[in-house]
Amino acid sequence: MKLQDLDIIVTAPPAPGWGGRYWIIPKITTDTGVVGYGECYASSVGPDAMKAVITDVFERHMLGENPENIELMFRRAYSAGFTQRPDLTVMGAWSGLEIACWDILGKDRDRPVHALIGGRMNDRVRAYTYLYPQPNHPLPDFWASADMAAESALAMVDKGYTAVKFDPAGPYTIRGGHMPAMSDIETSVAFCKAIREAVGDRADLLFGTHGQFSTAGAIRLGQALEPYSPLWYEEPIPPDNPGEMAKVAQAVRIPVATGERLTTKAEFATVLRSGAATILQPALGRSGGIWETKKIAALAEVYNAQMAPHLYAGPVEWAANVHLAASIPNILMAETIETPFHHGLIKGAIAVADGYITPPTAPGLGFDFDEDLARAHPYTDDGLHLQMQEDPINYVGGNIFAGGAPVKD
Repeated sequence: MKLQDLDIIVTAPPAPGWGGRYWIIPKITTDTGVVGYGECYASSVGPDAMKAVITDVFERHMLGENPENIELMFRRAYSAGFTQRPDLTVMGAWSGLEIACWDILGKDRDRPVHALIGGRMNDRVRAYTYLYPQPNHPLPDFWASADMAAESALAMVDKGYTAVKFDPAGPYTIRGGHMPAMSDIETSVAFCKAIREAVGDRADLLFGTHGQFSTAGAIRLGQALEPYSPLWYEEPIPPDNPGEMAKVAQAVRIPVATGERLTTKAEFATVLRSGAATILQPALGRSGGIWETKKIAALAEVYNAQMAPHLYAGPVEWAANVHLAASIPNILMAETIETPFHHGLIKGAIAVADGYITPPTAPGLGFDFDEDLARAHPYTDDGLHLQMQEDPINYVGGNIFAGGAPVKD
C-alpha cells in the first residue's frame, strides 16, 4: 500500500464560527483506494499558502511511501532544507498529513487508531468546554459579563461537564507581553468568583489567557486568582520563553498549562526541563501529529506532568486528540467544541455524554467524514484562522476579548 493522491478541503464553520475562521482538511488516498482524513492546525499563513505547503510536504516526503513509515516521513519533513528544528508551518502541514496516515492504517487493518498506538488505556476521556454564550446572551456583552459567564458555566455543568474554561483578561496583541490593566484583573477576579459561586465544587475552573502578559503582569494576575483555586493558568506569557514562564509557575499557586502554539517534542521538552508548566496542551494538528505527540506524552510522564489536548479547530483534530487520550496514562482531559457543524462533519460519531468522551471503536479515526457538507461551506474571506490585535490594550476604558470568534455578518 502506497500513498498516492492528495486533496485538500478548506471549510468554514458557519457563524458564529466557534473553532476559527476555517479548517484545513487534507484527504489522502492510497493506491489500494483507502482514504484517510487529517487536519492541519497551522495559521501563520493563509489557507491558500498552506495548501501549497501541504502539497509540497506530501509530494516531497510522502508520495509513493508506505503509510506505515511514519517515523521515516517525519524525519524527512523535520530535516528538510537542512533544518532539523521545529518549524511551525511545515510541522502544521505534516501533522494533518500524518493524522490522515493513521486514519488510513486503521481502516486498512479494521482497527481504531488508538489500538495501533498502544491500545486503549482509558475507556472514557474527561471533556472540558470553553464558555460560549447561551441563546439569551447578547454579543459582545457576554464577553465582559461575569454573571452571563456564570450562567453559561452552570448550564455546561448541568450537561455533565466537570471543567469549564474562560479567558476574560483582555485581548492578545502583536506587541508581546504587557502588564494587565487593573480593570482586567478586577474583571478576571469577578469571573472566577461568579463562576465558582455558580458551580461550587461540581467543576474545575480553567483560566485561559493567550500569552498576553509580561512575566510580572502574569504573576500579579495569577496571584489575584488564587483564592478561587483554578485547575490551571493557561499560557500566562508568550510561548517563546519557557524560562520566564517558569518564573510565573514558581510564583503562582495555580498549575501552569501551555502548548497550543508549540510543535514537536523539542519545544515541549524545553517546557518540561525548565519547569514552565505541569500541564501540556498540544494541538495535534500542529504538534507533529499523533505519533510525535505520543512521544511528548511519554516525556511528560517522566516529569509527572499531564496532557490536556487543545482544540480550537474542527472535528478531525478532535478525533485525533481523543485517540491519543485513550492510549496514554497521563491524560488529564481533552477540550471539546460542540456545534452542529462539528457533529455534522463526522455524523455524530464522537460525542460528549455526561462530561466524558467514549473513544470510538470504528476503524481509523472512527467516523465517516461528510465531504459534501464540508465543501458546501468554502472559505471565501482573507483573514487567518485566528488574528491578533494590533492596537495596544486600553488602560482607561477596559478591554474585551471576544472569545476567538471572528466577526461575521
